[in-house]
Amino acid sequence: MTRLIDAESEVSDAVLTVIAHMPTTSLPVLMDAGFCRRLADADLMRIAVLLAQKSFDEGGCPIGAVIVDNASGWIVGKGHNTLVQENHPYNHGETAAIRDAGRIDFSRTTLYTSLSPCDVCATLLYMRGFERVVVGDVTNASGNESMLRAKGVQVDVLQDPCGIELYARYRK
Repeated sequence: MTRLIDAESEVSDAVLTVIAHMPTTSLPVLMDAGFCRRLADADLMRIAVLLAQKSFDEGGCPIGAVIVDNASGWIVGKGHNTLVQENHPYNHGETAAIRDAGRIDFSRTTLYTSLSPCDVCATLLYMRGFERVVVGDVTNASGNESMLRAKGVQVDVLQDPCGIELYARYRK
């Protein structure tokens, strides 16, 4: 089967935007496994920020998250914050991505989040056993990275200028 995004496709904002907005279950039909393996941390964070932008455009809090299987590089879950849009206190970017991924073993995954996880999300990330969490913004909010590290979760900070600026605009 020929896929729209093959192993040699350029990693561009246009392609990452398509990936951000397509249902996760459609991604295996849309893109080749070789392309997924080529995505760097910065590319996956860009998808999380694009999801945060989606929330912002809907009038919500701009937080997006992407979950990747560490062995295959496949995106297994993604989501954006809909707390304001759906008037539900636990519809955070990270919780939406976890729901999207379903009942999987998270101990072999990495979660990319556009903003430092709140207390609820940090606790959930630890309890679900995530191997690694990559945080895109500790400028506008931070604090739970050390707690996650103390619980054995690898935490990397990959400051994303677009995500930082987006959340700063939201706070104004």
